[in-house]
Amino acid sequence: MKHVVEAIMAGGGPSPERRAEFGALAVPESYRGVVVRKAEVGMFEGRVSREKDPRESLHVDEVGTPELGPGEALVAVMASSVNYNTVWTSIFEPLSTFGFLERYGRSSPLAAKHDRPYHVVGSDLAGVVLRTGPGVHAWHPGDEVVAHCLSVELERPEGHNDTMLDPEQRIWGFETNFGGLAELALVKANQLMPKPGHLSWEEAAAPGLVNSTAYRQLVSGNGAGMKQGDVVLIWGASGGLGSYATQMALRGGAIPVCVVSSAEKAAICRAMGAELVIDRAAEGYRFWSDERTQDPREWKRFGARIRELTGGEDPDIVFEHPGRETFGASVYVARKGGVVVTCASTSGFMHEYDNRYLWMNLKRIIGSHFANYREAWEANRLVARGLVHPTLSKVYPLERTGQAALDVHRNAHQGKVGVLCLAPEEGLGIRDERTRARHLTAINRFRGV
Repeated sequence: MKHVVEAIMAGGGPSPERRAEFGALAVPESYRGVVVRKAEVGMFEGRVSREKDPRESLHVDEVGTPELGPGEALVAVMASSVNYNTVWTSIFEPLSTFGFLERYGRSSPLAAKHDRPYHVVGSDLAGVVLRTGPGVHAWHPGDEVVAHCLSVELERPEGHNDTMLDPEQRIWGFETNFGGLAELALVKANQLMPKPGHLSWEEAAAPGLVNSTAYRQLVSGNGAGMKQGDVVLIWGASGGLGSYATQMALRGGAIPVCVVSSAEKAAICRAMGAELVIDRAAEGYRFWSDERTQDPREWKRFGARIRELTGGEDPDIVFEHPGRETFGASVYVARKGGVVVTCASTSGFMHEYDNRYLWMNLKRIIGSHFANYREAWEANRLVARGLVHPTLSKVYPLERTGQAALDVHRNAHQGKVGVLCLAPEEGLGIRDERTRARHLTAINRFRGV
């Protein structure tokens, strides 16, 4: 891969000469990728989720470069990042991802290559196009790109108004193979978007999945359809997903109420511009009295605290992703006619709530999952224009991806945790220094926290 890295490091904007240079580069027959192995699916049997360690299951292996098919692109990955789906993959919960790969492999001859005894993981990347397959015209070797993680076939009518509704919709690097935590990645060419020029490789790789997810969940008409003046309760407001929702609420003229779990995380929210912050650890909220029983008195105490901060207003929107631990409280505190928009369920998938507070108060629950093509593009545009910034706090080398995933699994991180793939060090790939200078404080806000 040395010759590929050298060509990328030489820089230069898009040009016929650069495209010719990258088109002539030899593509390696194999590359290093972070994988889980099919033979190890049962390795954590008998352990509770908290005790499952991604450092044991995530390996950096040499894998064969996949054959490039129609509509596909092969990307040299300079940097990637860890999302919660990588944690789920690494601990084989709620089920092994090899079932996804097997089903995808049976769907067509082109997809058969995804069914392997290893799974190269990762749903974010920033890098450079090396090759494009037949039928790809919008992207060329040498283009600097980021990738969103929506993989669809669009051979059926259901997905043509909203690509997330395609029956063959999958999340790249989670439900497909050859993901972004690697030196090379295989994507559908329509996953590619321009890399924001004022960001380094690792900064550009950080927003992808979570930024697009937050956009659909909060801003899009497919989600909550946030408007100016809305009170938005944001769980985990300094985390990988919530930090982008907080920025979008502030930029969109809404009133975020940020819920965090420490004084340090509260300080980050205030630094982003949020004024209303609840430190749930300091205030001692315990929404479950035991594993099977919720405590409605705590819902009411929490709701009263929100109204105290907002001047008596309940949330128009509750931005939900913890799931089981918080969902009962979320349904309770949403205003009459309000909406709870939910994804992820990092604390558990089996939600419980008192339906009286939903039906009698005309509240709605909306399920939201990643983003369609247009939503992902719009979310990336916000980053490129300096309206939303990366929330990158820490960066690991590829060899320590297991530790990066453990940080996310244990919630021992802020914002996003990045991974250098081909990039030899941080801070490379910046093309627009003027724009960067205007936003440098915001770009670095989460660094080292």
